[in-house]
Amino acid sequence: MSTLARARCQAKAHPLAMDAVLATAVLVCMVAGSFVEPRHRDSVSWVLRTPDPLSLLLMTLGAAALVFRRRAPMPVLAVTGALSVIESVTGDPRAPVAMSAVIALYTVASTTDRPTTWRVGLLTMTVLTGAAMAAGPLPWYAQENLGIFAWTGIGATAGDAVRSRRAFVQAIRERAEKAERTREEEARRRVAEERLRIARDLHDVVAHHIALVNVQAGVAAHVMDKRPDQAKEALAHVREASRSALNELRATVGLLRQSGDPEAPTEPAPGLDRLDELTGTFRSAGLHIEVARADQGTSLPAAVDLAAYRIIQEALTNVQKHAGPQAKAEVSVVRVGPNIEITVLDDGSGEHETQDGGGHGLLGMRERVTALRGTLTTGPRYGGGFRVHAILPVKNRTPTGEDPA
Repeated sequence: MSTLARARCQAKAHPLAMDAVLATAVLVCMVAGSFVEPRHRDSVSWVLRTPDPLSLLLMTLGAAALVFRRRAPMPVLAVTGALSVIESVTGDPRAPVAMSAVIALYTVASTTDRPTTWRVGLLTMTVLTGAAMAAGPLPWYAQENLGIFAWTGIGATAGDAVRSRRAFVQAIRERAEKAERTREEEARRRVAEERLRIARDLHDVVAHHIALVNVQAGVAAHVMDKRPDQAKEALAHVREASRSALNELRATVGLLRQSGDPEAPTEPAPGLDRLDELTGTFRSAGLHIEVARADQGTSLPAAVDLAAYRIIQEALTNVQKHAGPQAKAEVSVVRVGPNIEITVLDDGSGEHETQDGGGHGLLGMRERVTALRGTLTTGPRYGGGFRVHAILPVKNRTPTGEDPA
């Protein structure tokens, strides 16, 4: 990093300190300028003289006000302008207190819009120059009076130029960032479209092979007793079609997997056999939980077992997040006929997430239950608390509600 870039970074990190340094430099320049006294029209003689106490005080106050020029540019301009008017009226010879007003006007112009710069700049030039010409000790046509007019105009113009350049650079940066975001979004959209196309191709291929497997398996079952050779041939076709389907599936999933995607988990999916472990983690976090099970050792399908575990996990998470620190939860797992019923109750006073409130926990539970052709009921309890009740079929059902053959 260059010295200039490092200085800019430090200036942005410590603006008050940099303004204090600037105020000190301006004070030194004003004090040094107070020793210059014009003696002739065409020449300037340097006279070693001590500034008047009032002029020295005005210069000090003007420089001190510049320390706060970024925080309050308009008040600082008003203060420095007033000090400059006082010096223009009373100073003889005049000290360059107007330098602080020029710096303040530059700050206002660089931090506001152009109409404000025009209005404030014209007002400052008119007031300072008019006061110096009308009430000052020098003739109205004196070079010092014209100098005040020129320097205030230069300050306003320089500040407006800096503001315009800063806005231009910011606009270029924003356009570049927007173009970069657009390119990234376009790339992600094309990747998503390509992955969708691959997924559709996968569906067609796998559906074709599964249809072949179904047909050949039916043929094998039909001729198993009378023509075993033909049954073996049909089973060979089943094996070949299933192998082709697996190969197509593996290849296509490899295309769909991105480089940053996590590896597929090798451990089995959790189920109700890990319910004690799940509730133990919540108990260690301070949540009081009571568990009641009456499922009589029911063996659940993997999808139902996983859904039941996730529903209890999400419901207890909502209790811990929304029910309050003193809430108690009750979990029950009951086998009722062909279904398994899961109920999670709490007596908390907090407000749980709702489907309309933007939460995703209840939506996720509802999607899991709907996918298994079950039902989910959620809502506040009478007297306080919240209730989550899910009914899951023990056996997987087809969309018509009948058990598969």
